[in-house]
This record gives sequence, structure tokens and C-alpha cells, in this order.
Amino acid sequence: MKLLFDQNLSPKLVYRLVNLFPGSNHVQSVGLDCASNNQIWEYAGLNEFAIVNKDEDYNNLSVVRGTPPKVIWLQLGNSARLPK
Repeated sequence: MKLLFDQNLSPKLVYRLVNLFPGSNHVQSVGLDCASNNQIWEYAGLNEFAIVNKDEDYNNLSVVRGTPPKVIWLQLGNSARLPK
């Protein structure tokens, strides 16, 4: 599974999870940092990404539109820095 991390998540997650989720990316890296949710949704669906986000926006889109793409909605607050 390839993950597409939304703007509200650190781009560093791509590098931390590369062994578990090869081919993953961040919206900044693919030129979608200023894109609308609909544009990111379309990109993720066409390129077989699951969207990882901390907002309910994409979850709401998945209820209305169905899949693909899949949505991983992280429902936790800001966390302390993870150890290396």
C-alpha cells in the first residue's frame, strides 16, 4: 500500500515509513501542497495511494464518493517527537 500524507502531517513520515510502505509520498513532494481536497482525492485515486490525514475532510469525501482512494484518518492530537 502506498500512502499519500496530507499537508497537516510531516513530510518526514515518508522517510520513516519507507520500509513498511514503499512508494509513499507527501503532497508537497508531488506538487499538491496548495491543491484542493478534491484535487488530492483525484490524484490519490488515479495513482493508487491511500490518503493519510488528521482532519475528517477526506473521511467525509469517502462517505459521499466511496473508494478509491482509501482514507486513513488519524484521530490523535499532536504527539511528542518520536525516537529515532
